[in-house]
Amino acid sequence: MIRTPWTRTPAGARRARRPRQFRRVTTTGPAAVDVAWARYADLRLWPRWAPQIRAVEAPRRRLRAGLRGVVHAPLGLRVPFVVEEVDDAARTWRWTVRVAGTAVSMTHDLTATPRGTRAGLTVHGPAVVALAYRLPARVALRRLCRAHL
Repeated sequence: MIRTPWTRTPAGARRARRPRQFRRVTTTGPAAVDVAWARYADLRLWPRWAPQIRAVEAPRRRLRAGLRGVVHAPLGLRVPFVVEEVDDAARTWRWTVRVAGTAVSMTHDLTATPRGTRAGLTVHGPAVVALAYRLPARVALRRLCRAHL
């Protein structure tokens, strides 16, 4: 089946739809997987390993499904988010952020390796956002997997 970047409006007219894209970023580092997961789970630690995050506003400090909040990014940008799901045992979680009025879903996963942790991120959103976020995501994941913050 061939997918086209068009969708039907209620009146049957065609309108352009922004292309959506999956982008996968992975990195490995010496941090134990439990240490990396603890860094994800505590929202207060996010600015220490994710340079694109200045602060996080949320009613709880622990990652959990249904949690809503705002990430403060550089240049005063406020990015609302909702955590969609968290699986502590599998060390995966998914959240949706709104950037420039567009929803972007990101799935994070951690896997233990003989040398530490492999961190992965899958971004599902407009191609331009997925591509633009690739470098900051790679830097953040590398820092997440460091032995020390």
